[in-house]
Amino acid sequence: MSAALGLYRLQQVDSQMDQIHTRLKWIQDTLQNDLELRAATERFAAAESKNKDAARALKQSEDDFEKQRVKIEQTEASLYGGTVHNPKELQDLQKDVVSLKKHLQTLEGRELEAMLVVETVEKEFQAAKTDLENLKSSKSSETLELAKESETLQKDIERLDSERNAVMSNLAAQSVTIYNQLRQQKRGIAVTTISDSTCSACGATLNPSQQQNARSTTQFFNCPTCGRILYAN
Repeated sequence: MSAALGLYRLQQVDSQMDQIHTRLKWIQDTLQNDLELRAATERFAAAESKNKDAARALKQSEDDFEKQRVKIEQTEASLYGGTVHNPKELQDLQKDVVSLKKHLQTLEGRELEAMLVVETVEKEFQAAKTDLENLKSSKSSETLELAKESETLQKDIERLDSERNAVMSNLAAQSVTIYNQLRQQKRGIAVTTISDSTCSACGATLNPSQQQNARSTTQFFNCPTCGRILYAN
């Protein structure tokens, strides 16, 4: 068995574990920081607030219109009720009625505008509410699936950890130290293979002598370009 074979097997196990840990972190981040759900919740809250504001504005417009209508009725009652006989006062009341009715038209226009706003924001609110409910429903299913996947991956980690311990038991401490140092320096890949006379990691071409050195059973041979340990099967 070549000197690099044991480390290559260790590299295979570690690479699998790295991939699983990356996936587990992604699942954890997804479950804890769901930006899509947060955005939908914020849109719903904004639409709900806007809807309430529009409803209050409409209620205020309706109250203003009703108060103005009552004021007109009261003024007309004074005008036509026979209690006022002074011509000047009657003339002032007539002017008041005209002015009040003119303002009533303005208030009626505002009320109609407020009704249109309410209709628009109500549609926006219902759409945001439906989107949030649908998203929550789909997220519940997704959360369940991710939880199941996480559980399966945790079992894979336990299995690979046992495999790693078995591989480590046949490796010299010095070899493991060299391997760990390269793992830190080479973004997790300390040992690579030769493929079509090239280093599989960096693509550097290897001459026959270098390829033969990589098959050594007594010592490691590092890629002259990237420095990783080469394993030739």
